[in-house]
Amino acid sequence: MSAKADHYDVIRSPIITEKATMASEANAVVFEVDIAATKPMIKEAVEELFGVKVTAVNTAITKGKVKRFRGQLGTRKSVKKAYVTLAEGNTIDVSTGL
Repeated sequence: MSAKADHYDVIRSPIITEKATMASEANAVVFEVDIAATKPMIKEAVEELFGVKVTAVNTAITKGKVKRFRGQLGTRKSVKKAYVTLAEGNTIDVSTGL
């Protein structure tokens, strides 16, 4: 497997919410990442895929909720988010695909 495919395994998708849009004003982008991804892995993947300079990576894990579906208990999957702060002058347009 190529290194680029590994980077796509680390970064799953951009997260476009109201909070993520407010973070983009502070030169940060929010991605959904692999639950086992580390901050150095996320930084390397973003720099390689988008050609930008990353200054910081903050992560947050949202635990899966227990929900009912047709009377049966089920659990949503846990999601790891990465708040990637970019260096001055670097931008990522998440509205367009790669």
